[in-house]
Amino acid sequence: MTADLTAPTGTVAGGWTDRPSTAEGWLDRARQVATTLAADAVERDRALAIPTAEVQLLKDSGLVTLLGPVEHGGGGQDWTTALRVIRAVSAGDGSIGQLIGYHYLWFWAVRLVGTPEQIAAVEEQATKEAWFFGGAVNPRDADLTIADEDGELVFRGEKSFSTGGRVSDVTVLEGVLEGTDKHIFAIVPTAQPAIRFKGDWDALGQRLTESGGVVIDGVRVPWAAAAGYVETEQGWEFQPRVYNTLNVPLIQIIFANIYVGIAEGALATAATYTRERTRPWPFTPDLKDSASEEFYILEAYGDLRSKLWAAEALVERAATLIEAINAHADTVTEEERGEAEVVIAAAKQVAIDTGLEIGTRVYDVTGARATASSVGLDIFWRNIRTHSLHDPVAHKRAEVGRYALLGELPAPSWYT
Repeated sequence: MTADLTAPTGTVAGGWTDRPSTAEGWLDRARQVATTLAADAVERDRALAIPTAEVQLLKDSGLVTLLGPVEHGGGGQDWTTALRVIRAVSAGDGSIGQLIGYHYLWFWAVRLVGTPEQIAAVEEQATKEAWFFGGAVNPRDADLTIADEDGELVFRGEKSFSTGGRVSDVTVLEGVLEGTDKHIFAIVPTAQPAIRFKGDWDALGQRLTESGGVVIDGVRVPWAAAAGYVETEQGWEFQPRVYNTLNVPLIQIIFANIYVGIAEGALATAATYTRERTRPWPFTPDLKDSASEEFYILEAYGDLRSKLWAAEALVERAATLIEAINAHADTVTEEERGEAEVVIAAAKQVAIDTGLEIGTRVYDVTGARATASSVGLDIFWRNIRTHSLHDPVAHKRAEVGRYALLGELPAPSWYT
């Protein structure tokens, strides 16, 4: 039997009766969503169904509009709250934590590269209509090509990964204008014949993220929808600033929070199992009445909990640097951006190491019976292992190493 994703506890059918007004209220809302998701996360993971109901839950709870302007019905929250929400949701279901995390990045994309007029227009409509964002921006594939046809931009090409895919209302596209080195971002409606999702996502973990391939074949947008471009006497030109490059640090800190959240879910799930079902070891001079009194189990939980708190502290520190940059987006320096990226790189590698260790060692503190398929503890390790391969963690360690040893800050790229 699966949980009812459309009517969580304390709600009316189809959603909540109100919207939180404080950061803590939003975090509590995220925890409620996580509890609902956790109830049948393993079953839904195995079914590999399109997560339509899960995204509707995110909409009904209001979480999709967390970063939206209050005057348009949004939460008006900052990135610190958004990252904590991502952690909370990921603890219940890592796949849905990834979906909401990527959604927040693409919702914010217009802030990163758009003009003031574009920002105002997109955020108003996206918030009022509770858009759910997907993105077809995978730099390991060839860029989409963009042709200028009769004053319109026409996107064509393929991407191997497009998280959010079939469950999104709008999709962020990025490509290069033919005959130039101009990269152009645009937000387009997902439901159109020119966007075709392959439906081929079947990975080891993060199975409900709709991250399969997509074919873009003739998506048309007006030049006015090209993010950050303004019309000049010389034609349409992009207005650059350092803040434009914050998309990579943001997505990397989102990754770290997904991993920390999944690890939190793993530790909490294991602890419940240990308290309720793990048996003490009978072949020892130091017999215990319950597994919760076993020294080696207490030591393991203490070690894992301490490491997870350390990882949480590091992602929180990284969030403060993001907030400092957001406070003066128009004047942020390359040094501020680089220093934030270094700390985020450190947070990501610690989150991966800690998450994978917890995903493995939970079996040490639950016992052989916890390996049963029906228990489903494997979902946590599978989810972190799958997504942590997004880009090699060794390069993140090297980023921090170059800073620690040589004082070098990473230059902006698609992965730094």
